Amino acid sequence: MIPENYKSEKQKIEHEIERLQQEAEELQKRHRGPALESIVATMREYDITPDEVRAAFGGRKGQRRAGGRAPLPPKYRDPASGRTWSGRGRTPGWLVEAEQAGRRRDEFLIK
Repeated sequence: MIPENYKSEKQKIEHEIERLQQEAEELQKRHRGPALESIVATMREYDITPDEVRAAFGGRKGQRRAGGRAPLPPKYRDPASGRTWSGRGRTPGWLVEAEQAGRRRDEFLIK
């Protein structure tokens, strides 16, 4: 059995942790506004755009495309339709049908 004083001490510590976490959040909120104002003022002073900041953080300039990756070059081509596939993701229907008909995938490789 756990002693009663252990439970009460633990509860006091947990309340203190919660109080300190709230205090830390309030401190951060108080300082965020002035920090953001300073950042914006500096950006305006040096004509820095949000896109440049994104790029500095490792993002891409301009709009992001769905998935966040650059398209891969095609690896396979259907000679009948000219449709291509990069070799990543779901296998396209034209290639699945060709393989079911007994053809090999490497026949469609773009060289």
